[in-house]
Amino acid sequence: MQSDPLLLPTTNCCLQKTMVMEENIAVLMADLSGYTALTETHGAVSAADLIDKYLEIVQGCLVGDCKLIERTGDEVMIVSASSDFLLSTAVMIMTNASRQENFLQVHGGLHYGKVLKRNGSYFGSVINLTSRIAAKATPGNFWCSEDFLLAVSDKSAFTFEPKGKHRFKNISDDMEIAALVNTSAEAFVVDPVCRMLILDKTAAIQHPETPVFIFVRRLASVVLRPQRRPVLRLPSRFLNLPKP
Repeated sequence: MQSDPLLLPTTNCCLQKTMVMEENIAVLMADLSGYTALTETHGAVSAADLIDKYLEIVQGCLVGDCKLIERTGDEVMIVSASSDFLLSTAVMIMTNASRQENFLQVHGGLHYGKVLKRNGSYFGSVINLTSRIAAKATPGNFWCSEDFLLAVSDKSAFTFEPKGKHRFKNISDDMEIAALVNTSAEAFVVDPVCRMLILDKTAAIQHPETPVFIFVRRLASVVLRPQRRPVLRLPSRFLNLPKP
């Protein structure tokens, strides 16, 4: 059967367009750990200020051709044609975020594979899987898929911790995962309620019977009663402490 000469060029054009637009991309998705808790504790203004700071950190950490594509809430998506560039970007984000007083820990996922780019947006199972990997990562950790690590040309300057095989929604086979270790992280404690990082322990008080530290700013929320006498609100665990 002879092909219709009028349809053939259009079909070939569409196929070529699809082939050009679909390419191997390294994808990073990163969230702030405890953002909801911080918002509920300190309010929308503090949460918005934190997002501004987060974006400032991310923009300052972009290496090579890495590009911040979108932000949804406290999640950012960064893409690069180079897994090496994206890995360096991830390390810088982890390190810089962990050195910010009263900030939050960051967690994320890195994956690599075929992605379709259209009108400035990215589509494909790689995007969905990266999001699911990020969701499983624990605070302060970036989880990397095996596909991503295989695409990295030089891993010698980085430290990884094997996390074994994990199952992800709509993926038939378990995936091998490794966590990127932040070897440059500053020592810190985390407020158990608002989840803020406490680098300076003089800005916090410690529970006398546990290693828990509480951020002073959160403790000093003052409520004015009708008689105009300020009352310091303390978490319930502090209400029955023994007198000095």
